Amino acid sequence: MCPRRSKTSSTPTACPTKQVDCPAVADNSPLVLRVRDLMGKPGSMRELQMTLDAPEHYGEAVARVAQGSEVSIDGRLESVHEGILASGEIHTTAHAECVRCLEPLEVAIDADFQELFAYSGEDGYDNEVVDETIDLGPIVRDQVVLQLPFQPMCSPDCPGLDPETGEKRPEGWQESSEDRPDPRWEALRALVDQDNENGTSRE
Repeated sequence: MCPRRSKTSSTPTACPTKQVDCPAVADNSPLVLRVRDLMGKPGSMRELQMTLDAPEHYGEAVARVAQGSEVSIDGRLESVHEGILASGEIHTTAHAECVRCLEPLEVAIDADFQELFAYSGEDGYDNEVVDETIDLGPIVRDQVVLQLPFQPMCSPDCPGLDPETGEKRPEGWQESSEDRPDPRWEALRALVDQDNENGTSRE
């Protein structure tokens, strides 16, 4: 386990050099990382390997990653002149419903990220190093949400639901060659037929 900040000391303890799976997590969030050991040392690097529970829901549409879902991050933190460069890959699983048959399904989510946390906000960067820490939370959330499917399907050839019974059509189902009349047009068709009949009667 990564040594945490001692309750009796104001100096944080850095991770051992060889323990690359210990990202010096801050106490308030699993995605707020201490970077004191990298600050002001351009060229220094630390491997980043984390597995954690999602601290919040990612996404609110037909697909989302629920709070508490497993999220893994594999990347690195690099010290550069402007600040700390964080890059890597995010892996998790979203839960969704097929837009055709409404059956539940899981969708593997893989996302890349690369963000610079600047020492000074005056440089025009979106993210900053704050109190010798960087917060990956918003970055992870945004990148995962961008990868969520808008129209998830259980399979590319899902036959969908039968509009009459509401049940899922059998695999291999094919649309009939006969065009079924759309029930939404039945009322209009009846009016047209009636008008045609009236016109014939007048003749």
